[in-house]
Amino acid sequence: MTERTVVVADDDADIRDLVAFKLANAGYTVVPVADGDEALHAIGEHRPDLAVLDVMMPGRSGLDVLRAIRDDGELARTKVILLTARAREVDVDAGFSTGADDYLTKPFSPRELVHRVTALLDRG
Repeated sequence: MTERTVVVADDDADIRDLVAFKLANAGYTVVPVADGDEALHAIGEHRPDLAVLDVMMPGRSGLDVLRAIRDDGELARTKVILLTARAREVDVDAGFSTGADDYLTKPFSPRELVHRVTALLDRG
């Protein structure tokens, strides 16, 4: 497997650390960040294969970061999984209509998240 990079953005350090740990154990290079502004900076700098974004973060939300990614010609192909406590249909619809590749609600299975990351990246 070629080295693949994943940016993980979540303002909850426990969740961020858990996701980063599981993805690193699965062989991914992980760039953990604490908020949306850091996420956008890290995505621009590292050009990851995928970003896992919490929707509700201080400052720039995960949806705001997703919009910025999709509006940037050089970043637009970055795969994005939204990871959030917002589970209402309207929230899921907003995530997908903004351009998310997948949407996972908290609480979540870390193993399922790793499978979803792998599946998205294996699809190309």
